[in-house]
Amino acid sequence: MKSLICALTLAMTLGGAQYAGARPDAGYTVVVSAANPVATLTRDQASKLFLKKAPTWSDGREVAPVDQPEGSAVREAFTKAVLHKSVPAVKSYWQQQIFSGRGVPPTERPTDDEVLSYVRGNPAAIGYVSSSAAVGAGVRVVQLTD
Repeated sequence: MKSLICALTLAMTLGGAQYAGARPDAGYTVVVSAANPVATLTRDQASKLFLKKAPTWSDGREVAPVDQPEGSAVREAFTKAVLHKSVPAVKSYWQQQIFSGRGVPPTERPTDDEVLSYVRGNPAAIGYVSSSAAVGAGVRVVQLTD
């Protein structure tokens, strides 16, 4: 009986840790320009936008995703939770896309403020910032659903 309780406690703890990584407070916030009407995306839709598998918004504008730097904690959290990959796996994906002539990776900006500035100035942009970042005017937070 004691081992069953320990096993259930462990399962609940691990399950909670897995769930925490998928919640909006997992360390990142997805943002678009306030000029973009999108308010909600599924994680799959967001993944396709950032991997450029869905290259346009519903109105036909080309999507302009923006990434954080490769070593940043926010990129690690976003990549794991939304793209369901590691940062090195995504880098490998983009190397294959470049080599085959099928695409180039999203532009990178080194800080939350620079990502927000890029998104604010580009109605077709989508990016992510640390969940603690002050988004400010001209940017809309996008809710991600499963």
